[in-house]
Amino acid sequence: MMLATVEALREVGGSATIHELDEKVAELENVTEEEQSYMMVGKNSAQPRLNYYLAWARTYLRRGEAVENSSRGVWALTEIGAKISTIGDCKIIYDQVIEEEKEKAKLRRQAKAQAQSANTSKDDGIFDTGESEEEADAQLNWDDRLLSVLRKLDPSAFERLAQRLLREAGFTKVEVRGKSGDGGIDGVGVLRVNLVSFQVYFQCKRYTGGVSAHEIRDFRGAMQGRADKGLFITTGHYTAQANEEATRDGATAIDLIDGYRLCELLKVNGLGVTTEMVERVHINSKWFEGI
Repeated sequence: MMLATVEALREVGGSATIHELDEKVAELENVTEEEQSYMMVGKNSAQPRLNYYLAWARTYLRRGEAVENSSRGVWALTEIGAKISTIGDCKIIYDQVIEEEKEKAKLRRQAKAQAQSANTSKDDGIFDTGESEEEADAQLNWDDRLLSVLRKLDPSAFERLAQRLLREAGFTKVEVRGKSGDGGIDGVGVLRVNLVSFQVYFQCKRYTGGVSAHEIRDFRGAMQGRADKGLFITTGHYTAQANEEATRDGATAIDLIDGYRLCELLKVNGLGVTTEMVERVHINSKWFEGI
């Protein structure tokens, strides 16, 4: 996966977003739609296996200074990464990162042992929050926990949630048609952009795996000649082929919202998700010394 990531970056000109990068790897490695639908099990069950491994590949490459990423989520090859051409080159970086992690883990264990013996409230420079490791992980993976809730919703409830979300996003005349058997179309709404209005048909599916190109084509066929745009919402993810089909030249464009994007939209619009801001007070001792 590390070598595939480097080759994908090289293929697209040296830089790409995570989405573009994952799609290019799937294309270059001939990853089938079925394989793209394989999910991780256990703690990471909400994430596609391919994307999970590619995320780790980027992490190792970044730690080895072979790639770099900006605050906008753009990943780019460095001078070191541009020289990588074999799996052996990647293994050198991997082994180096693993050794660094082992040394850091050893230092953390030593610091923790010293902190415990001194009965201190600190652990490796971090204040003890009183949370267990499981609670901390749960807090970090809020979107995975939200997805598990969404996937348990009744189909009609999920359609109503999509309806509410579209209204919050500025759509008008949003109707749910999921029970009418209207060729797979779950609803329709009108989006006004300045002086122009667009009729948008939408479909929403509570998936765990990947949405295939076949399903995108079926949706487009159902809305053909009836809408200006289409919107597909899922709790799962889209295969590289599905993304390509959604923007195919000469066909009605279909915008795709995957599970993690759906979580972000629900968070932004405050629909079932609340965000707490934590106040941290820092004391500047030197300031008082200067009085």
